[in-house]
Amino acid sequence: MTSTPHTSDAAHTSDVPDTTDAPDTSDASATAGTAGTTGSPDLRAQLDSLTTEAFRPELAEIDRLSTLEIATLMNGEDAGVPGAVARQLPVIAAAIDAVAARMGRGGRLVYAGAGTAGRLGVLDASECPPTFNTDPAQVVGLIAGGPPAMVTSVEGAEDSAELARADLDALVLTAEDAVVGVSASGRTPYAIGAVEHARRLGALTIGLACNPGSALAAAADHGIEIVVGPELITGSTRLKAGTAQKLVLNMLSTITMIRLGKTYGNLMVDVRASNEKLRARSRRIVALATGATDEEIERALAGSGGEVKDAILSILAGVDAPTAARLLAENRGHLREALAAARG
Repeated sequence: MTSTPHTSDAAHTSDVPDTTDAPDTSDASATAGTAGTTGSPDLRAQLDSLTTEAFRPELAEIDRLSTLEIATLMNGEDAGVPGAVARQLPVIAAAIDAVAARMGRGGRLVYAGAGTAGRLGVLDASECPPTFNTDPAQVVGLIAGGPPAMVTSVEGAEDSAELARADLDALVLTAEDAVVGVSASGRTPYAIGAVEHARRLGALTIGLACNPGSALAAAADHGIEIVVGPELITGSTRLKAGTAQKLVLNMLSTITMIRLGKTYGNLMVDVRASNEKLRARSRRIVALATGATDEEIERALAGSGGEVKDAILSILAGVDAPTAARLLAENRGHLREALAAARG
């Protein structure tokens, strides 16, 4: 699949002055290797074909409305996003099951995107270690242009499929890994390049876009297209499209972690009590899971070295800490399965 140039996901942040959230021409000729121009008829036609870039004449005088009226409009726009996600739930679920299978065999989850989409991937990846006690290398976020692109625009980074290939090669990607290309337009060369390269290497690939019939979705094993429609501010894909992407990434990581045994019911049990805040949270989690007394909880946590899963298993199964650790190891870290094994 050859990437089609488009710019709706250009690097953007609300805190750093730049103009990349608006339609521009930075990747108008990325695949041809020449510079785009603002007046390019081809680029204008491409923008006109994308729902995320569509102009809404009924909002042409939005700047004349009161602040409350604009806030009400935005809130109404956002209310439609969950419904758009809901229409893709079967596709999302299939992608999650495929990711969980790979990660269960030791693979990694890698997000790759540019601008807002890239930042959302980095954000989701960075939240996994504190939430699920994952190794930082287990869920990785790649953004076109590297860390500097998290806070400012890196010119031309999103235009380069070659940069995506280099970033993935630096991770030494394997066939057990899963790569998620994220792009509101579904045409960003960096995201498509990442998916195409990962697929050639045998990795699982997912394309997350917000336009129908996108090149990104077509390039991936699992194409997820959350069509949220034109934005309140023309081409500002950090709005509804960004919200939709965040919701889907939440699902991808959270449900995958549930499948990997990182929770017990809806409790975050795969945490270690390494500071006072986490110790307090750990005691509460053990209490909710077991109904044990404070003394029993403190004793179990002390015996497990602060490992919440081990402490819960020790209490519920009536086993010592070493036995709890062994049972969890034998059951791939799944507390419910380890508890069933302990009870015979």
